[in-house]
Amino acid sequence: MASKPKPAAKQDLAADSDEDEAAAPKRKLPLKLILIVAGVTVLLGGTGVAGYLVFGSKEAKVAAAPVKPPAFVDVPEVLVNLSTGADRTQYLKVKIVLEIPDAVLQPQIQSSMPRVMDAFQTYLRELRPSDLDGSAGLYRLKEELTRRVNAAITPNRVSAVLFKEIVVQ
Repeated sequence: MASKPKPAAKQDLAADSDEDEAAAPKRKLPLKLILIVAGVTVLLGGTGVAGYLVFGSKEAKVAAAPVKPPAFVDVPEVLVNLSTGADRTQYLKVKIVLEIPDAVLQPQIQSSMPRVMDAFQTYLRELRPSDLDGSAGLYRLKEELTRRVNAAITPNRVSAVLFKEIVVQ
């Protein structure tokens, strides 16, 4: 009976040593795999950044070159009385410049200037002095005038309406 447990113990020791040998390579394989994957990632990332710096900067320079400066068209001064509803009359005096994307459009906009002035006059005469209060009021005025100018000069478009002078008296 004593001889039987010894072989079983030898078999258990042999099985434990086989498990240790099998377990040791399993721990080294993921470490190697992680190092390989990390190395490949760093290599690809480096080449990607280098490629972007070399080729991306050339494309940015080429794209930035054809930008044209905007052109400006002066609009005649507008003087209108505001809709107050009171005995005292208030006036609005506005000097405006239209920003256009290309100077080629300037003759076409000049030929449409009577329509633009009509749109300005009819809109500005309906304003109340309270409509022009603060920067929010001037922003709304600028946006509405831009919309009306674009409607008057269709199919052309202006980029913005710029105020040179605004006086409420």
